[in-house]
Amino acid sequence: MRRDSLFFHADFRRLWAGDTASQVGAFAGHTVIPLLAATVLAATPFQMGLLTAAETIAFLVIGLPAGVWVDRMRRRTLMLRADFVRAALLLSIPVAWWAGMLSLTQLIVVATLVGTATVFFDIAYQSYLPTLVGREHLLEGNAKLQASQSVAFLAGPGIGGGLVQLIGAANAVLTTGLGFLTSALFLLRIRTVEPEPERHEDAKLLPQIAEGLRFVFTDTTLRSIVACTATANLFNGAFTAVQILFLNRDLGLSPATVGVVLAIGGIGGITGAIFANAITRRIGQARSIWLVPLLTWPFYLLLPLAAPGWRVLLFPVATMIAGFGIIVYNVAQVSYRQAVCPDRLLGRMNASVRFVVWGMLPLGGLLGGVLGEAIGIRGTLWVAVAGETAALLWVVFSPLRKLRDLPSEPIAQPVG
Repeated sequence: MRRDSLFFHADFRRLWAGDTASQVGAFAGHTVIPLLAATVLAATPFQMGLLTAAETIAFLVIGLPAGVWVDRMRRRTLMLRADFVRAALLLSIPVAWWAGMLSLTQLIVVATLVGTATVFFDIAYQSYLPTLVGREHLLEGNAKLQASQSVAFLAGPGIGGGLVQLIGAANAVLTTGLGFLTSALFLLRIRTVEPEPERHEDAKLLPQIAEGLRFVFTDTTLRSIVACTATANLFNGAFTAVQILFLNRDLGLSPATVGVVLAIGGIGGITGAIFANAITRRIGQARSIWLVPLLTWPFYLLLPLAAPGWRVLLFPVATMIAGFGIIVYNVAQVSYRQAVCPDRLLGRMNASVRFVVWGMLPLGGLLGGVLGEAIGIRGTLWVAVAGETAALLWVVFSPLRKLRDLPSEPIAQPVG
């Protein structure tokens, strides 16, 4: 192993460990909370859509100004505050259950506030990585962090589903809250001194938001990447709204089995994270962004064909293969965004991208809820997977198709 590997970077290891704990808790929660709504509170498809939308609506509402605030603050401090807030909010759910006061309204409110804290954590986290490890290690750092996310995607649902089966859905929410507390403890141990945030001559909010948006949307490559991710997330939101209902009600799977099926699908993400660095170096960063999705994302079309019996296997197989492609795509495109953006704009660049791509998730959740009521759960799945697959056309028919590699230095900022 090379001595310059991030394995030997103590503070990166702490960030990596904290992120892993946070992601495991979060993905357990993504299984536990919908199961709580579906099995205990008897939520309808539309109510499940509302719950899905609540988890990400903050990216649409405050995503842009959050980027300005992140650029004005120390990012590790902001991440710590977000972790503590998320832990406290989620721990309120089992407390309400023990008191006999838990309602779907509380779940939606908690999901909305947790999503708000997540906006700040995620923008700060992606903006903090270049400061911590340097731009020359971004590809390796993102690959390792995506590996954590993939492990969490694999282990979280299984842990969550198993805990629901053993101790009940409301009690299982404790896992998510404790995951965020563990994340905060690791972040507290980081010793690297973060530079003082740059002071901006123009402290007005709107001009600074506009500067971040101009940087993203005046670059053709960034535009095509954002359009692809936004389209995929819109339809992924619709898919997520009915996924648990499909597995639990249409396929007749128990909560524990739902967790296992989702966990098996996560193997593809882990594999993608392990090989993302090698694939990107082998075929080029530009090709990783369009060719890998072209070969893997169409497997999503197998998902609505799943049925009781052996055809249940179509669900994890499809998510494994497509998940592999998603992680390779994410590592390549996130590393590109971080590498070409000047330090002073990192928060606003990430916020602008997140505003668009994550802002599609709540709209997709509402779309999935409405379609679930109108055309049924399986029909909604068909619409969702067709849209997710078609999203790759944005990058296939973009300038990326003519390139092998992408710039690794900050690009010129737009004027005006």
